[in-house]
Formats: sequence, structure tokens, C-alpha cells
Amino acid sequence: MRFLFFFIVFFSFCNLFLMEVLGEDVKAKPNIVFILADDLGVMDIGAFNPNTFYETPNIDRLALEGMKFTTAYAACCVCSPTRYSIMTGRYPVRSGITNFLAGKRSERFEPATLDLFMPLEETTLGEAFHEADYKTALLGKWHLGNPNEYGPQLQGFDVVSGDIRHINPSITNLSLPNLPPINPKTSATVIETRTTRITDEALLVLEAFKESPFLLYLSFYQVHVPLGTSEEYVAPYRDKKQKLNLQNNETRDFIEEEQVHLSNQPRKSRCRQNHEIYAGMITHTDACVGRVLAKLRELRLEENTIVVFMSDNGGLATAEGSPTSNLPFRTGKGWNYEGGIREPLIIRWSKTVQAGCVCDVPVISTDFYPTLLELAGLPPKPEQHLDGVSFAPLLKGENMLQKHDAFFWHYPHYSNQGGFPSSAVRMGDYKLIQRLEDGRVHLFNVTEDQGEQTDLAEKMPEKTAELQQRLFQWYQDTNARFLEPKNGQTPWKPQYKIK
Repeated sequence: MRFLFFFIVFFSFCNLFLMEVLGEDVKAKPNIVFILADDLGVMDIGAFNPNTFYETPNIDRLALEGMKFTTAYAACCVCSPTRYSIMTGRYPVRSGITNFLAGKRSERFEPATLDLFMPLEETTLGEAFHEADYKTALLGKWHLGNPNEYGPQLQGFDVVSGDIRHINPSITNLSLPNLPPINPKTSATVIETRTTRITDEALLVLEAFKESPFLLYLSFYQVHVPLGTSEEYVAPYRDKKQKLNLQNNETRDFIEEEQVHLSNQPRKSRCRQNHEIYAGMITHTDACVGRVLAKLRELRLEENTIVVFMSDNGGLATAEGSPTSNLPFRTGKGWNYEGGIREPLIIRWSKTVQAGCVCDVPVISTDFYPTLLELAGLPPKPEQHLDGVSFAPLLKGENMLQKHDAFFWHYPHYSNQGGFPSSAVRMGDYKLIQRLEDGRVHLFNVTEDQGEQTDLAEKMPEKTAELQQRLFQWYQDTNARFLEPKNGQTPWKPQYKIK
């Protein structure tokens, strides 16, 4: 008996010694649950906006338990390019995926040439973790090419459900319910049903993957249009709207933007949050997040699971029902103003991230790839995620020695939301927006002027020239594409020879 006691003590000592010497290699690899909302604005979330009309208790609790980023950016003001940046760690301009796929609206000029799929040659986030013996699943919206030819099942994901269904034969302990297909006709009912379904499936995946490290990428369909959700989610907001005297009023609800591009009229932007149906969609989305978090707790995976929550672009404020307001940020989805690219980013990992932290250091969606690799103790892939910078030190409470010297956006398209073709660069406190129809530039101090109302371009010509030069260099480095001529009219292009 005494021998057994000493053996247990000795074994425990050796185990602790090995963990100290070898570090993370002998510890359990962290799981990752990446939740991506669709079109959810940063000011829609209570954790980022205490005065929001919407109620998001589960997402707010996630922020209290993790780190909230106040200056998180999407790599584009619309969906597909941002999704590309998350999967690859690259700016979307490098692949030609600079708009949502099939987005080819023309106005005075033709849009830039748009590639319609992510090449299979890309090494994605899914492939990187699959190679490291993680089980991988992508549930929900892909939107990076025809799912049969360029889907996630060909890009490193063992389990896929959403636009297409696929289960790797090696995953023998998972059986997704054989549900009837959803009518492909896009409707509010379809959007809500799909979001519920992939949440149901996420719980099954967590159950099946619980014994091994995993990456679950849960890509919600909400709160994208068409607007609509169940009455149970809408009714409380109808009452709330009446109690707060937020009834619809065109004068109070909207402000008018400048003339957005050379062949169009001013666009109205919503400046009040009071859309009860959109609010109900947010509540449904928040409830789905809550179900996933509860399942992690039930399976005792909470402590060793990194949970990431973000949206793919800004809230919809200028078209298609204009359901939300992003104020104090200007406009929303489809625009390179802050309202179109600022996102609600939260990361929780109790092993490393101190609860209730707030980080003001700017980060962007290209950064997820190297960050998650580092947090998982995996080697970086700089030849792949060449635009991403790991912000793992921030999550560990350390100084981020390697930082972006600048952030870039390129949208050579006419957005469905009324946004004009433009590029943007942020360096420090300053952000320059370049209009791609005629080359005009605007300069804003986005730290002091979050609403981008005071154009400093003429008052600060040296700063304007500095940012424009940096943007031009980036154009060259990435072989950026620009607007094309139409009806004999030629759009502006930067004066240099594209490499």
C-alpha cells in the first residue's frame, strides 16, 4: 500500500515536470468554436452598445467571460471577401474575390473583374487544423464558390452542412438527422430555419468530437435579409418599441448621405434602432449562440475551448429595408466607412484570456488564421496567411510587438446598398478613402471623428499624400483591379504600371 502511494506521488511529480519542461506539447490541444454572424452590426450588440434597442444576453455574457475588441475590422464591407480573409489570412484583393460572388452591378462604369470562387490551391484554416490532427466541421454559409466544385469539403473540413452536406467516412460516431431539404427559394423562413438547423447540428458535432481536438466553424445565415422571424421573437420588441416611443418616423429614423457616386442620388441611412423584426432576428441568433455555449458547458469542454464570435461586415443601414443603425459609425454594409467594416469581436478562452478584458488595439479578419495557429501551439504558415498578424499576445495580456503598419480595403464595385466604389487605408488614427470613379480622396481622424464627418484632406495635404502613397504601394503589391470603362467613359486609375 505504501509502495502504491509513493508510486502515485512519483508519477504525478514526473507528469508535472514534463509539463513544465515540454510546455504545451503534452497538454491538451485547445478546441476552437468560431461563430460568424451574417450582417450583424457592432452597435447591435449590448456588450458594445449599452443603448442598443436589441437584447443579446448570451453574446453579452460571452464578452464578460472573455476579451472584447473595440476596433475589430472585417477585410471587406460585404460578405464573401471577408470570409476569404478568415479562411486564408490574405486580403481578398489578392484573389480577385472583392465582392459577394455574383455581385456585378454596374453604374456609370463597369465593376472590376470578379473571380467567382476561392482556388482549391489555397491552404485554408480548415486544412491547417486538419493537418494537425484536428477534427474539423463547417456548418452554414460558405459563399466562396460553387459548393460542389469549390466547397469546404474540399478545403479541409471533415463535416460540412449548409449549402451542401458531407461527412468524412472516418467520422463514424456522427449521424446528422436525415431532414427534408429546405426549399431553396430564399425567404425569411428559410433563413431562420437554416440557422436553427445548423445550430442543432453543431450540438451533435460537439458531442461527436468531444474526445479529440476540433475546429467548429459555425457560420450563421442570420441576420441577413430577407427580414423575418417567428412571432415569439418579434412580439416583445413590438411592445418595447411602443413603451420607448420609438414608432416609425421617416424624419427621425433616417439621415441623408452625400451623393454616393457619379450617376446616383443621395442615399438615406438609418440613424435609429427600432426595427422590431430585425430585433427578433438578433434575439434568435443570440439564442442559438447560447445553445452552443450551454453545450460546451454540459460536455465540460468550456475551459479548453477557444470561442470566437464576429460578424462578416457592418450592419445593413442604407438599403434592403435598412433595418439597423450603426451610429456613431457612418453608413453600414456595402460602404468603406467605419459602419461597413467595424465588427463585434469577442474571444473567450478561460485558460488564457482574462475575463472582462477590453482591447482597443486594431485587428482585422486576416489575423484569425495566424492567431488561432499560435494559440493552438501549431507552427505558422507565413507563405499562406501572409497578410495576417497574430494577436495572440493581446489575448495573453502581453504587448503585441509585431503590428500592422496599416490596414487596407479595396471595393471596386457598386454595392447593392448604395456604396460607391472605393479603397481605404488606415494608419494610426487616420484613414484615407479613395473614390475609384474619379480619384477623389477623403481623410478622417477616426479616433476623434468616429462618424467620419470632418474631411481633413485639404487641411492636411502631407498626411493625405502619405496615406495615398502607402495605398498606391499596396495596389501594386497586390495587383489590385479597378473599374472598367463603360459607354466610352473611362474611370480613374492610379498612375503606375501594375506589376
